[in-house]
Amino acid sequence: MLIVIPREILPEEKRVAATPETVKKYIGLGFTVAVEAGAGEGVYISDEDYKDAGATIGADVEKMLGEADIVLKVKQPIFNEEKKKHEVEMLRNGSILITFLHPAAPGCHQMVRDLQSKNITSLTMDGIPRISRAQRMDALSSMSALTGYKSVILAANQMPKFIPMIGTAIGTIKPANFLIIGIGVVGLQAIATAKRLGGVVKTLDIRKNASVEGDSLGGKIIEFDIPQELTTGPGGYAKSLDEEWLKKERTLITEHLKDTDVVVLSALVPGEVAPMVITDEMLAVMKPGSIIIDVSIDQGGNCEMTEPGVWAERHGVHICGIQNIPGRMAVHASWLYANNLFYYVENLFKNGQGRMDFEDEIVKSSLVTHDSKIVHEGTLKAMK
Repeated sequence: MLIVIPREILPEEKRVAATPETVKKYIGLGFTVAVEAGAGEGVYISDEDYKDAGATIGADVEKMLGEADIVLKVKQPIFNEEKKKHEVEMLRNGSILITFLHPAAPGCHQMVRDLQSKNITSLTMDGIPRISRAQRMDALSSMSALTGYKSVILAANQMPKFIPMIGTAIGTIKPANFLIIGIGVVGLQAIATAKRLGGVVKTLDIRKNASVEGDSLGGKIIEFDIPQELTTGPGGYAKSLDEEWLKKERTLITEHLKDTDVVVLSALVPGEVAPMVITDEMLAVMKPGSIIIDVSIDQGGNCEMTEPGVWAERHGVHICGIQNIPGRMAVHASWLYANNLFYYVENLFKNGQGRMDFEDEIVKSSLVTHDSKIVHEGTLKAMK
């Protein structure tokens, strides 16, 4: 089977889905590998490096995608301006696509329908279940650690003030106040980074177990009194709240927004549209010049006014909707993701090439389209 690694074309995306190290591993499993010319430039991997690993180099991505049995990408397919075609349109009917699809996000629904119509078997790397056997494949956790760190760095770069407390001859400058909403891997890394920079950190998560983890890193917990059976799903991930409880959560958040300098939003429900925890009305209580980093934007965003892919301003608040934050740390991100992806493919074809194990729990959880059907539960729920 032929594995194709195309160059990523999402703006500012420098990551690549395979390294020379993983190319050798795929070849060791019996696959052949083709890499689009320049695919590794953003992480300082040359075409010669891929050739030395055993891959062939192709210049025409449309031809490559049209011949591929398996396409490995980092981000969801988008319109290729150079070819004047969508990447889905260039895929061979009946082929396999493995990438971060973010299928439940409204902006990805048409792309998912197009995959369905071309009978593409598509699998999303943000659908890996939280089980011990899947840890080596858990690209979402790998990318989330990078995102949590970089989100605070992005905020620091945008801020018109110091983060740590600074003593001067004319008085003391108070430290910046951070509010981290969602204490998964992103939130934990954001807490640790904000604390290292000298910020004062408050944390909020609907799950008490997650709140305890935030407390262990020095974040002050904002208590939310909610029955825990409503908050936690399989694997310890958060569950969707109904609108009544969401309103209560928003009311609690609003009380803390007035004195907050930076909000990092990472409240996610696996495979579903991100919950809306900050509305336009809530933004109006924030201080001018304060910052929101909405890292959940790939799944629709936690802030009502976040604009995908750009910085926006509303009520004097700067809102970051950058969609590929890990791509701004592309070297380590590519190394982590490429290895996660290899172990995923190895597990997918553990019964041999061409024999995908659709009964495997990991595969079931991450399967989006197959046999011209949309099978991903979160996507179907969001589409309704």
